[in-house]
Amino acid sequence: MTQPELLARPAPPAPAPLYRQAFLIRAVEERLLQLFGQGKLFGTVHTCIGQEWTGVAAADALLDGDTVFSNHRCHGHYLAWTDDADGLIAELMGRQTGVCAGRGGSQHLCGRGFFSNGIQGGIVPVAAGLALAHKLAGKGGVSAVFIGDGTLGEGAVYESLNVASRWDLPLLVLLENNRYAQSTPQDQTLAGEIPARAEAFGIEASRTGTENPARLLADVARAANGVRADGRPRFVVIDTYRLMAHSKGDDDRDPAEVAEYRERDPLTRFARDYPAEAGEMAAAAAARIDAAVAKADAAPWTTPNEAEPLPTGPVRWSRTEVAGEERAVARLHAAFRHALAADDRVVLIGEDIEGPYGGAFKVTKNLSAEFPGRVRNTPISEAAIVGVGNGLALGGYLPVCEIMFGDFLGLAFDQLLNHAAKFRYMYGGKVNTPLVVRTPMGGRRGYGPTHSQSIEKHFLGIPDTRVLALHARFDPAEVYARLFATIDRPTLVVENKLLYGAKVTHAAPAGFVYEHTDEPFPTTRLRPGADPDVTVLCYGGMLPEAEAAAAALFDEHEVAAEVICPTQLYPFDPRPLLESVGRTGRLVIAEEGPGFAAFGAEAAAVVAERAGRPVRVRRVSPPEAPIPACGPLEKTWLPGAAHIVGGVLEVTADGR
Repeated sequence: MTQPELLARPAPPAPAPLYRQAFLIRAVEERLLQLFGQGKLFGTVHTCIGQEWTGVAAADALLDGDTVFSNHRCHGHYLAWTDDADGLIAELMGRQTGVCAGRGGSQHLCGRGFFSNGIQGGIVPVAAGLALAHKLAGKGGVSAVFIGDGTLGEGAVYESLNVASRWDLPLLVLLENNRYAQSTPQDQTLAGEIPARAEAFGIEASRTGTENPARLLADVARAANGVRADGRPRFVVIDTYRLMAHSKGDDDRDPAEVAEYRERDPLTRFARDYPAEAGEMAAAAAARIDAAVAKADAAPWTTPNEAEPLPTGPVRWSRTEVAGEERAVARLHAAFRHALAADDRVVLIGEDIEGPYGGAFKVTKNLSAEFPGRVRNTPISEAAIVGVGNGLALGGYLPVCEIMFGDFLGLAFDQLLNHAAKFRYMYGGKVNTPLVVRTPMGGRRGYGPTHSQSIEKHFLGIPDTRVLALHARFDPAEVYARLFATIDRPTLVVENKLLYGAKVTHAAPAGFVYEHTDEPFPTTRLRPGADPDVTVLCYGGMLPEAEAAAAALFDEHEVAAEVICPTQLYPFDPRPLLESVGRTGRLVIAEEGPGFAAFGAEAAAVVAERAGRPVRVRRVSPPEAPIPACGPLEKTWLPGAAHIVGGVLEVTADGR
């Protein structure tokens, strides 16, 4: 396909209200640059001056109930879709009256089914997920997403195109081709033809441009109507030009090139050919903007996000028993089967999770036959898997995303850190992201350096998220039941690989009992019959090792160890740990992942700050090196019961 023909004749007579809308967008963007120069805005401003018609065309083609996703250059898209100049200007001025209460700023807007984020490409799988939500709802909704030509360097875009095509998702991709990625010209970054990238996935692609607004309106409407008619994605390349700098004033382009495109700009031509109409539109826009700025100036600043309060009060323990001794994999399977049957909003997606395979550890075996369309195989596309989950969550569903091995979570990190975790805050509390990401973690099966790691520490401490680690001494099915009943944030569930074959039981070594706190995601305690001499802190797959260590210490060394095993690693409730070390004054922390900057380090810091007495601490963790694939070496490399016993004997060497 070729660049649209350059036009030298008067602007086509597109509907006057749409020209009025385009003039408003330009006037707002120009005023924002002025406000930035006056110190009234914060961070940066990416204006769409010259590209106004892309948002106008999309808004004209879409219907109420559709959704729109955008990127860092989102003001024009937002205004065209919502006509909310007051909310936009107040948002950028950091005021409580902003569309996101002043929390999102320039790049993070949300209103009337509009969502934007400044991470290039990352919003595309989210848009695909909301397209899946539209499809599941069956109401004919379309999910539109704006990207730039520079975004074509991001792998998440292609993962999303593949999923959208394979699953027949009602996704409309609108690519604004302004020929530059910030300051880098396109010929330095892109190979091949842009439409061919979508066509390679079997997606119909078309090309149009902003220099002819009437043609653009017709082309975008045709694509949107096509998506709505057959439920298949469409990809529209919109050739356009950004007349101002990428951000504020950093523009290294040839001034003559910019001047040439300014002369060809449809609003410039309209003002030249229809001066009276253009003057009236500009005056009306200026009046609206003056009023919006005045209202924002009078509004209060945004307020900080309230920190989640730490739990208080005494710790209450109980001895809830597990009925029977089923294996954990059966309990997990039962949990998801029950959730799917009880709530139509639950959707499971992941690699190889459909029957007959049922996932690498058979947790979802045959569920796809019982719940067709709601248990879905995905490509090997971790970013898309979690991104689609984000979109489903925004669309009112309860997605469960399975990542086949925890090691692969790194490929989805952006979708958790910069999308799921941020949506509620930066969108002013308008949305929740009830997303579950579950994954097997840990070693002891000989899978080697890239399939045996425990990398959960990299996901601890991300605000507005939760991290859970399952074990076999508290029913995993009950954990998931509670999670589905209360979920209000992205939640990562760590399932140790050895858990699946373990029996879920409260059976404890002779002389010990298992107890649990009354929290939704409880801490489990292995309590000795005698007064404890030492506290052992562990979680997940380390609990069996800690249990074996406690038995050996009691039988062979007459040392009574109390084991504390939280299910919820973040946010962390330290009360059970503090209660225990308050009695023992000694703490051994055992974890399967590298100990530097890990959960144990945070726990030790909490103890140092809040224990109220001196506490001797030892950490038991593997070397700071990749996990060996050699079975015998892996057994000595990963911390086990013997390592914990050694740590306990060190901290109790001064007697009891």
